[in-house]
Order: sequence, then structure tokens, then C-alpha cells
Amino acid sequence: MSVVGIGADGWAGLSGTARDALREAKVLIGGARQLDLLPAECAGVRVGWPSPLRPAVPRLLAEHRERRIAVLASGDPMFYGIGRALAEELGPRGLRVVPHPSSVSYACARLGWPLEDTEVITLVGRPAARIAAALHEGRRLLVLSADAGTPAEVAALLTARGFGPSRLRVLEQLGGEDEGHVDGVAQRWAHPPGDRLNVVAVECRAAADALRLGAVPGLPDTAYEHDGQLTKRHVRAATLGVLAPAPGELLWDVGGGSGSIAVEWMRAHPSCRAVSVERDPVRAERIARNAERLGVPGLEVVTGPAPGALAGLPAPDAVFIGGGLTAPGLLDACWEALPPGGRLVANTVTLESEALLGERHRQHGGELVRLAVAHAVPVGGFTGWRQAMPVTQWSVRKPTGSQASSHMGDRS
Repeated sequence: MSVVGIGADGWAGLSGTARDALREAKVLIGGARQLDLLPAECAGVRVGWPSPLRPAVPRLLAEHRERRIAVLASGDPMFYGIGRALAEELGPRGLRVVPHPSSVSYACARLGWPLEDTEVITLVGRPAARIAAALHEGRRLLVLSADAGTPAEVAALLTARGFGPSRLRVLEQLGGEDEGHVDGVAQRWAHPPGDRLNVVAVECRAAADALRLGAVPGLPDTAYEHDGQLTKRHVRAATLGVLAPAPGELLWDVGGGSGSIAVEWMRAHPSCRAVSVERDPVRAERIARNAERLGVPGLEVVTGPAPGALAGLPAPDAVFIGGGLTAPGLLDACWEALPPGGRLVANTVTLESEALLGERHRQHGGELVRLAVAHAVPVGGFTGWRQAMPVTQWSVRKPTGSQASSHMGDRS
């Protein structure tokens, strides 16, 4: 199978290798816009992608498996393109990929932006709220638009998140004869929808009163909507430090409260995933709102009491328990769900739960610490310390097979 990237310049912009692959194909699969760019000399049967696309891939490949196939993709097929789905189905050896410059390459060339210093966010089939996690003063973003309405949606989101002064440039039909652009500022964006094939370039500028949200755990408590059930900033930073999120990993946030641990786990890297389990429906809705506002709308929220609500969830790489420790079977269920090498962190402020953590520390090892934070407050005409409730934290890494045997020997 050949996978051929094509740009807005159509047939004229293709290499000889790409043209040969399309001429020789008996079946041509692609979007209607891409297929319309091919001349009559590409005589293969033309098949448009159905919607939704991803579930249709195995069926279409099976239907035409005995014939030479060429698949058309926008720009570079392996950059947010159909090439990924085809490689998953056929394996890399089953494909011959002929890439074309991507819209991102064209955009950086037009703007004079180094590609390696530019963050790319796609909104094709994804919510615009994802942009919020990437908003930092002076940062350059390229947003791959879903349609002609995306630029206005991006401008509105930037303004709502305190980045209204950001400069926006909408680059349309990149590489084609009708290439053009419009320019403006997010908070004053008034351009009507233009071409649906566009990329939005954002130069991030924060308003003077914008809340500063850093790139590491420990966001200000005021960043969250909450009812008091919030892992406070300094404890949250220490908790994420021992949870140690890594790209692609999944967290169970049990007793989500306001969802702050799950939110900041997902903000650690775009590929980090999390499930927040919260028994209170009102708090569960609040978690979802916090996730969307802080740029991680993909956070999954499960409403129900643990451990029952944990049944059927995908296996976690790490578990955080922020509430409900004394619920019968909860700690055991979380421990059993972890694979070897997985991490478990539990926080508590009560003596009953502290005793339980002390028992598990004796049984499984790990680290047992007490986190105490005090804030300076007015005392008459002077200043004194007000101590917050201390938090007892147990963190442990589940042993691998050899480590488990050694651990048992130590205990005996």
C-alpha cells in the first residue's frame, strides 16, 4: 500500500514517486477534497473515507486487499494523519509512505518560526479547551483547525483564559495558489470565517491580571473551583513529585474532590491520561469543569463510590488515594490493580486512616512521611504562623517478581 501526502498545490506539487504511485493504483482512497485534486490519468476506483473514519479502516483494507491501493493524506501522513492508523493495522513494513511538506512546515516557513521551538496542537476531532494547557507568556503555538470556525473559537478561548492580548494569524490554503492570511488580536477578533483549510498561529501574550499557571505541579489554589475538598498547593506539588508522571502513563485519582491531582498529572505531558473517581455527583461535575478550564478536557470522570466504581477501569500505572481510605477493600483493590513497578500514593489527615497507612507501610515498605505547612498571618499588629492540618503520606512502588521475593525474605 502507498500512502501519499498531498498539499493545497495538488498534483503540481507532487514528486515523480508520488505521481507514479497514484497512477499505478487500482483503488484510490481519500477525502473528497483530496481525490478532487487528482487528474483523470489516475484511473483507479475512487473511494471516499466514511465518517467516522478510524473504525472504517479495517473494513476498507479488507475489501480491497487483493488490489493495489494508494491512500491520500494531507501533507505528511505520519503527522496527525491517516498514516498512524494504517501503520497500526498493517505494520510499518506494509506501507510505502511518500510524505509532502505538512501545513506546520509551511506555516513556520511563512512566519520565520523555528519548528523545534513551536508547539503544535490539533483541534481536528478534539476540543479547543486543550489549548489552555499550552498558554504561557511568549510561547508560540500552531493550531491545526477543524474548520473555518476554529480561529474565532481559539480567539474566544484565549480571551477567556486571560490571554486576550495574544496575536493571531490565520494562514489559509498553505502551499496553494489561493494561499492567504488574516491577522489580529484575540480579544478584538472580528474576522468572519474564511477558508476551512487553515492553521492558526498564536503568539501568547498574557493580560496584566491573568493568573499565572506554571508548567510544573503546584498550581495556585485559586486556579480551581472547589468546595474545600482540594489538595492544597504545597501538598499537591509534593504528591505529584512522588507520583512521578511520565509520558503515556495512566493515573487513578480515587476520591477526586476537585480533581487537582488528576489535572496536574495530565498537564505534566500531553500524553498523560487520568481517571478521577468521585462518589459525589456535584463534585464530579466540578472536576470536569476544572479539567476543561485548565486544558485537560480528556480527563475521564467516574461517578460512584470506590472500590466498586473501579471495576472495569483500565489498569493504572499509578494510583492516588485522596479520600475514602477506610472504605472496606479500597486499599487492597488499588494495590491489586497496580502492575509490578506501579506506584501508589495515599494522603490523609485523620488518625484512623493514618493508622491504616502505618500498617500498610510495615507490610509493603515504601516511604511514610508527614507534610506540614504553615502560612504567615496577621496577629494583631504583628505576623505569626498558622499551621495547616498535617498530612500523612504513604508512597510505595509495587515490587517486580524478583523484588517481591527479596522483600518477603527481608520480612521473614
